[in-house]
Amino acid sequence: MKAPDDVAIIGYGVYIPRYRLPSSEVARIWRGTGEGPNTEKSVACIDEDSATMAVESARNAVKMAGVEELGAIFIGTESKPYAVKPTSTIVAQALGQHRLLAADFEFACKAGTEAIQVVM
Repeated sequence: MKAPDDVAIIGYGVYIPRYRLPSSEVARIWRGTGEGPNTEKSVACIDEDSATMAVESARNAVKMAGVEELGAIFIGTESKPYAVKPTSTIVAQALGQHRLLAADFEFACKAGTEAIQVVM
């Protein structure tokens, strides 16, 4: 696939919940050994979901990119908080962005590449 114009990522954002679940606890519940390189897993707080985490990530991305107006917001998740409301519109509203393309993409491994293909 070749884009007619140059396409670039000028900022990205990350948000990792602060709460941790020890791997030993997961192993205890599932009767596993708990062996492996991971000692803990990040878990969302009771008031966090994929939309709130997307908002925090988007705020970090916009700050890194140094832009004020966005042309599009694409969200990729397997865990949408609402079955019929796009998460991308929640993020757009939280960022104060009102005139842009907003869309949700699904599938764990495909969402990111699909969003980039749409931008191209």
